[in-house]
Order: sequence, then structure tokens, then C-alpha cells
Amino acid sequence: MSDHDDKTAAARLFDIRRIIGGLFVLYGAILFVAGLVDGADAKEQAADIDINLWTGLAMAALGFFFLGWMWLRPLEAPERDDGADDSSAGDVDRTT
Repeated sequence: MSDHDDKTAAARLFDIRRIIGGLFVLYGAILFVAGLVDGADAKEQAADIDINLWTGLAMAALGFFFLGWMWLRPLEAPERDDGADDSSAGDVDRTT
């Protein structure tokens, strides 16, 4: 595996969309299950809307959006321009 492939793999590993998407899917699933097992009292307190169920579905949908975005548009490591080497910028010819 080349150096560029290693950097691309590292960039994909630490893609913030993976973390955000995964957490939203996880918390959405937890809220969805909580909405399924809530009693009538919880629904009555929220003006007869099963708020945990709908919020869980919305959070899971947002999480899947982030994960799909990450899958469709993966990150790649930026190309390094070898022609503009920073180490030689301080070398100045002072013979004159």
C-alpha cells in the first residue's frame, strides 16, 4: 500500500460524518425503542404525540443521511506539491 493510500485511509477513519452519523443512528434507535414501549402516560404528557418514536425516527434518518453522505463522497488525502518544498525557502544565496 502506498503512502497516499495510507493517508486516505486515515482521513476516512477520522471522518467526522462517520462519528456524527453513527451517534445519531444509535441514539435514534434508542429513542425509537423507547417510543415503542412507552405507556399511555408519556404520550398524554406530549399532547398525544409519541415524541420519543418520532424523534427517534428523525434522528435515525439524519444519521443515515450523514453515513450516506460519507459513503457517496468519501474523503481523500490532499495531494502534496513536491515542487514547493518549504525547507528550501530559507536558503538564500548571500555571496554577493
